[in-house]
Amino acid sequence: MDLDGYLRANGGVARMSTLLSAGIRRSAIRRALDAGRIDKIARSWVALPQADPSLVAAAQIGVTVTCVSQAERRGLWSFGAGESHVAAPPNGRLNRPTTAHVHWGRPLVARRPDALEDGIINTLAYVAACQPFEKALVIWESAARKELVVRETLARLRFGPQGRRILDEMSWYSDSGIESVVIPRLRWLRVPLRPQISIAGHRVDLLIGDRLVLQVDGGHHVDAQRTEDNRHDAQLMLMGYHVIRVSYHQIVHRWHEVQDLIATAVAQGLHRIP
Repeated sequence: MDLDGYLRANGGVARMSTLLSAGIRRSAIRRALDAGRIDKIARSWVALPQADPSLVAAAQIGVTVTCVSQAERRGLWSFGAGESHVAAPPNGRLNRPTTAHVHWGRPLVARRPDALEDGIINTLAYVAACQPFEKALVIWESAARKELVVRETLARLRFGPQGRRILDEMSWYSDSGIESVVIPRLRWLRVPLRPQISIAGHRVDLLIGDRLVLQVDGGHHVDAQRTEDNRHDAQLMLMGYHVIRVSYHQIVHRWHEVQDLIATAVAQGLHRIP
């Protein structure tokens, strides 16, 4: 593989020694630097001008992108990473100061010395150790939905206490991160909570008891999708179900109101068959 092709296949950033080990000649690297096709971004590191800024920063600092930052990079559902999260070896030293949250220590799965982003197992392990249970659960279930992890593999790994708790409680069938949040928050009601039940030809997000349906709208519930949602809601109500439809914003920012709606419906017995 030529220099440009190798860099494009690896996020646009690589250590010089890694390029040489891959069979790329030192003279080819020097010509690319002289021509401005690649940049020297740190001692012994080069990158394409259009390389991923997160990976460039990781190479310059001497860290690996991980935890919620890497979860977002992998397209996993979360509430937003906020500050950057990176990992560094135990007793290591950074090449330059950083405002990122640094996870010091040995990874659960050994990583290459020049790895700039963590694999999915290490990412989930740091998420479990770092984040509140609910947020970590959402990220783990998102990885399961994308089939990035296998239950049997996770069960054989030595996660910490919260990682084991997540593995015990996570659902492998939730349709969205929001559903992963809602079910744990409603368990105190002590009524059956069944996600992704098919009723009248469509799945509902959550069936509470026998007759109360909770539907959670994401950003895609517009136009034709909204029309189909309204049609299905009407069909459910004609069948004797009671529908509560809420938005992503309500779940994340106004949960107390959503919880009160559901609790009031349960208090009226709307979750039971008359």
